[in-house]
Amino acid sequence: MSKLKESLYILCAEYIKSHEAEIRKTIAEAQEAANDDTKSSAGDKFETGREIMQQEIDLNLARLNELNKLKQALERIIPGQKSKTVQPGSVVRTNNGNYYISISAGALKVDNVVYYAISAASPIGTKLAGLSAGNEFSFNGKKFVVESVA
Repeated sequence: MSKLKESLYILCAEYIKSHEAEIRKTIAEAQEAANDDTKSSAGDKFETGREIMQQEIDLNLARLNELNKLKQALERIIPGQKSKTVQPGSVVRTNNGNYYISISAGALKVDNVVYYAISAASPIGTKLAGLSAGNEFSFNGKKFVVESVA
């Protein structure tokens, strides 16, 4: 199970890294477009184009800030930590899917099995918090049974 947790942790870290690279590229392109606009435009048209590029940069800086929060949340997880109850870093198997309590990174596949990387603060993450194998809960009208927690 420790190898599984490590694999899921690495996939979450790669999710953050790839999104960070994408955002930084978008910021650089917007900055370059704003600089090019400075060279070729005059008057109100210049100001409008520059403002649009600045809004794009600001939006992506906000996205980068949110991504840094995800990174910090992931860094608080100890991949090899064991627990009988659901907490950040747990791998939870239920009758309605498998979950990795970490960051909201969507579906991750390890050894052809899908695990949903979810935040502990997500709606289903809060339902799972503190549960152990054999516990049940309802979510979106479905009954969930926790089969195992690692």
